Amino acid sequence: MELTGVSEFLKKPQIVEAGYDNSKMKNEDFLKVLLADLAWQDPLNAKDISDFINNTVKLRQMEVLNDFQETVELLKQANEANSLVYASNLIGKKIFYEGQSTYVENGKSLVKFKLEDNAQIVNVTVMDKNGNVVEQESFSNLEGNKEYPFEIDNPQLQDGYYTVYVEAKNGERDVKATLISEGIVETVLKTDEGIKVNVNNNEVDLNSIVQIGG
Repeated sequence: MELTGVSEFLKKPQIVEAGYDNSKMKNEDFLKVLLADLAWQDPLNAKDISDFINNTVKLRQMEVLNDFQETVELLKQANEANSLVYASNLIGKKIFYEGQSTYVENGKSLVKFKLEDNAQIVNVTVMDKNGNVVEQESFSNLEGNKEYPFEIDNPQLQDGYYTVYVEAKNGERDVKATLISEGIVETVLKTDEGIKVNVNNNEVDLNSIVQIGG
């Protein structure tokens, strides 16, 4: 005699459909499947569910990672768009940036330099576009990691860009220097490396701008 009622009662419940994608499983469904698997397993031949758990966790981690990467990409695109709008406001304005090309107007320009280490001798040379020396000054016993101003004040100089060179030595050893120059932003560029501004045909990263106006 077939005990239909008992058979139906003892039939393992179906929590999700066959072939269900575990990576799309909600937390509640995951717990239901796990508890059902534990409740209906043969106590004399308990099944190892560690693989099930590991696979589900891995799938869930991949899903979360993909969502995170998509979010990061959206934030990156939004940031680039905001940077482009911000940088466009700089067109035509004077900036101070890390670079050798400084803009002279009415014979004046301000350059700053910082040495990586102490230097016994520092020579600052300013040249025009033809390579002629128009300004030159020497300093001695300057400290490293300290900003020094170098002011160009020569009424005979025409308006335009001039190239500044800093040569520093401590004994026979060369000391590297960082130059801060004046410039006028001409255009804004979107490159593979990010948003840049064009100063005298030189691409300048936004992070290299240290001051706007002044």
